[in-house]
Formats: sequence, structure tokens, C-alpha cells
Amino acid sequence: MDRIFQIAVDGPGGAGKSTVAKAVAKELNIEYIDTGAMYRALGLKMLRLGMEMKDGPKLRKLLDETSIDFRDGDIILDGEIVSRLIRTQEVSMAASGCSAFPIVREKMVDVQQKMGESKSVIMDGRDICEVVFPNAKYKYFITAEPEERAKRRYKELIDKGQKISYEEVLTQIRQRDLNDSTRAASPMKKAPDAELLDTTHMTVEEAVKHICDQVLKNGENLPPKS
Repeated sequence: MDRIFQIAVDGPGGAGKSTVAKAVAKELNIEYIDTGAMYRALGLKMLRLGMEMKDGPKLRKLLDETSIDFRDGDIILDGEIVSRLIRTQEVSMAASGCSAFPIVREKMVDVQQKMGESKSVIMDGRDICEVVFPNAKYKYFITAEPEERAKRRYKELIDKGQKISYEEVLTQIRQRDLNDSTRAASPMKKAPDAELLDTTHMTVEEAVKHICDQVLKNGENLPPKS
């Protein structure tokens, strides 16, 4: 039993990482950190400023002047709650673009590691298992077939009133997978010691139970529920 522990979750977009991680955090009463939201927040800021997706002095200056934090489950960009504003396909593609720059990932990783130093957390993203928390006690790579991920994402966007076709969503997901797996800085891949969870035919409840059972079996020191 450890005083604090980290649960690291990697995987492509639309595989259910965030949904599973949030539910695990609630069940175990530990903090959930959505690293994807951090890149989305930066992507949103770059879109607002009309910045080009390229490295250089402007990007470095932007990183120095940008504050990204979490508060009560919300993502805070420079003091503004942007949780709802970052969930668009445009911001999603911007996040994928800016995350390809090594300087962006270095800055984000430093912030993320500090978040997990003083308390137990579950963190999801693209390179959590190997880069952010390489020594995490619990590591998972959550994935699903591209068609299934596109189906979920399409329903989510339609429910939010956005006009887009399933084919467009599938194309964007495949492009983002390509971007994430071939970028020079921390390409998305399964860590050798991470357990594979394919949610194509697995329910969220099944995935959550699997992770929680492993943590509870080890008798980890969990924060008391209020």
C-alpha cells in the first residue's frame, strides 16, 4: 500500500479514456486530470489569437504567458472556465497540432507531473504511461476501433447541435490518429507495461470495474468520501 499512487491512462481520441477515468476517479475519490483538455485549452487560445501552428519565439512567449489549471472538474484558461468551449472538432484538431511541438509537450508534462506529486490521481492522455508517469503503479492503454470511436464522437457532436457527417468525423479521427502516432515529440503508442483495454465491445462500467478492482485488491490508501 502506498501513501499516494498514480493511474496512467493512454489511448487514442474517442476510445472512452476520459469517461472511464472520470468514473474511476469518482469511485475511488481521487483527482481526475484530463491532459487532453490542457492541450485543447492551448489550442483554443491559439485559434482565438489567429496564431499559426508552428514553433518559434511567438509560441514560446505564448506558453510563458498562459495559465492552465483545473478547479472543481473545470479546465481554467487564464482565469476563464473553458470546459464547454474546447469540445469542438476545430479545437480538437488545433490541440493535435500544437501538441506536436516538443516545447509544448515539455511545458505540459512539467505541469502534469507536479499535479501528481502530492496526491493520488488518475490522468489520461497520449503519453502518460511512458513520459508523464513512467513509474505509475497502474497503467492502461484504452482503445477501440476507429469506426466505433467515430460513431461515439458523431453522436456526441450531434447531441450538442453541431452539423457534421459521420464520414467527416471518421476522417478526422483517422487523421488525428496519424498525427498523434507519427509526431516527433512523444508519439502515441502503448507502453510495454500498460494493460490493453479494448472498449469496442466493452462497456464503460466493465472497464471502470476492472481498474477499480485492481486498485482495491492492493488495498491502496484512498481518501475518505465526504
